[in-house]
Amino acid sequence: MIVKRISAEETFDIRKRVLRENIPLPFEFQGDFDKNTIHLGAYIDDIQVSIASFMKVNLEGFEGNHYQLRGMATLTEYQGRGSGKALLSSAEEIIKKLGCNMIWCNARVVAQKFYEKNGYKIVGPQFDIKHVGPHYKMFKTI
Repeated sequence: MIVKRISAEETFDIRKRVLRENIPLPFEFQGDFDKNTIHLGAYIDDIQVSIASFMKVNLEGFEGNHYQLRGMATLTEYQGRGSGKALLSSAEEIIKKLGCNMIWCNARVVAQKFYEKNGYKIVGPQFDIKHVGPHYKMFKTI
């Protein structure tokens, strides 16, 4: 498996297929083209199987410099093979070098256990995002 930096446009196909299928929300996010945004892709046998974007946004109520994880997704047939973990690990290395001390996200409840296995903690109550469902705000100090 290879993890590499990719363009915003290279995240769109998997975002549409995994995160926005039959959901009337945009697959292009505000901040996708900001100079500080980081997009990563995981590849198995030259096939892009997983993507994640990290945007420089501080989590309210916490000190330091933070990045928000947005749009993390893995093609269904490749889930459970470690690509998500590899993306998070690569992002932590990059973001730490940028002088940031935290990554946070709005995690779907169905992904909560994945994030907890990777060191993320819940902060605050469960909340709902229209058309998507229940979420938790989660963070990891790096």
